[in-house]
Amino acid sequence: MSLTDFPWLTTIILFPIVASLFIPFLPEKNGMWERWYALIIGLIDFSLIVYAFGTEYDFSQPGLQLVEKYSWVPELDLNWSVGVDGLAMPLVLLTGFMTTLAILAAWPVTLKPKLFYFLMLAMYGGQIAVFAVQDMLLFFLVWELELIPVYLLLSIWGGKKRLYAATKFILYTAGGSLFILVAALAMAFYGDTVTFDMSAIAAKDYALNFQLWVYAGFLIAYGVKLPIFPLHTWLPDAHGEATAPVHMLLAGILLKMGGYALFRMNAGMLPDAHAYFAPILVILGVVNIVYAAMTSFAQRNLKRKIAYSSISHMGFVLIGLGSFTDLGMSGAVLQMVSHGLIGASLFFLVGATYDRTHTLMLDEMGGVGQKMKKIFAMWTTCSLASLALPGMSGFVAELMVFIGLATSDAYSSTFKVIVVFLAAVGVILTPIYLLSNLREIFYGPENKELIEHEVLQDAEPREVFIIACLLVPIIGFGFYPKMLTQIYDATTHQLTERLRASVPSLGQPAVVKAEQPLLSLVAPKIGEP
Repeated sequence: MSLTDFPWLTTIILFPIVASLFIPFLPEKNGMWERWYALIIGLIDFSLIVYAFGTEYDFSQPGLQLVEKYSWVPELDLNWSVGVDGLAMPLVLLTGFMTTLAILAAWPVTLKPKLFYFLMLAMYGGQIAVFAVQDMLLFFLVWELELIPVYLLLSIWGGKKRLYAATKFILYTAGGSLFILVAALAMAFYGDTVTFDMSAIAAKDYALNFQLWVYAGFLIAYGVKLPIFPLHTWLPDAHGEATAPVHMLLAGILLKMGGYALFRMNAGMLPDAHAYFAPILVILGVVNIVYAAMTSFAQRNLKRKIAYSSISHMGFVLIGLGSFTDLGMSGAVLQMVSHGLIGASLFFLVGATYDRTHTLMLDEMGGVGQKMKKIFAMWTTCSLASLALPGMSGFVAELMVFIGLATSDAYSSTFKVIVVFLAAVGVILTPIYLLSNLREIFYGPENKELIEHEVLQDAEPREVFIIACLLVPIIGFGFYPKMLTQIYDATTHQLTERLRASVPSLGQPAVVKAEQPLLSLVAPKIGEP
């Protein structure tokens, strides 16, 4: 069997899961064996991802690559079907990179290390499976299985309110998953043939009313994970109680599952319904940006402040998805990867700061930059990345989304002006609360009570290395975004063309009558001659 025929994706998914089963047999030595074993497995799997991507992935092909399909449960037509395209491949790479760094970030964990690293490796394979599987029933199964490790990581290694946060997380996400199951079964049984294959499901000719109901169900399910207002309330609680490595997985990967599924299923499988829901996505994106930015500004708990910041930044994904332009769609995908890197870096620094100050309240900090100069420098750099400083990946992604929507012919000029203006308000609020955050933690006189009770040691080499690994792609994509966009440009272009083809009014001169309402949208005129 040649390397071209090698089952790369199956190996990449199953290798960390199978490897996790051997952790209980490792010798007991205060977690040392478990740490090194998990890190080595993570590095090997990430190396396999990079090798498969570098040798077998073709940037110019918009369709699925590295496709593998094996019959699993023939009676249910359930197949082990995996494959990646431009939407999935960047997120598979992000998952391998982020999970390996999260394992390194978990180095200080001493409570039940065997169980902890078992869950980390099990999540590794499960998260990649979410982005790679091409069978709807299998997608639902891996989506559900991925929730279990997160629940346990929150409920066992979290803070004082960890059980509340973990329970809220599982109720929200598992409740949302019911909509996935119902919608998937409805699409599978629709028409004359029954199939769970995503490509076959996408090719079916659905009635518009059916598409609208299924789209709404998917939007609720994936809106919980993204998260979209008002389905977001589990996220601040989960982040408020999680440890640094779990923070990195939540912000870096789990939120991106919701965005990916909206691209893959809502837009990719239900293009006619997307034309009706696209303006709603844009409006929800603006609400996410402004509401979460204002809420973040008001938070006094450091973890909750960064959590609301994550919600705000994910709003750009919704706007890009609803833009009907290549640039907006490309910016949305870039924003998912960019926020995965930036959000993970900020939450890791939150954990590093808490390990030293043993407080998350900004009122109890102040002046710690005098003793923690390296952490101060890392906080400043990552905060500048989060506020979309030019030269950082966040700036390019948000600019692409803005221009993509502003140049879209799917909406009236008034609607676009209002959306861009309100989103810009959120962008202006971001540097205000992030720079205020830096001032309250690091500037000003030292808090004498904090200095007397805590030893404020500066960053150790492991922590500097983790942040450096995250900053390299953040800055690299900021100066040369084509490194990333070339991976998915062919796929997003194909998706945009399909979405535009579902709206006959697009591509034709828009005639705006005098009596037309100011917020009228051109896009939803489906079936117009």
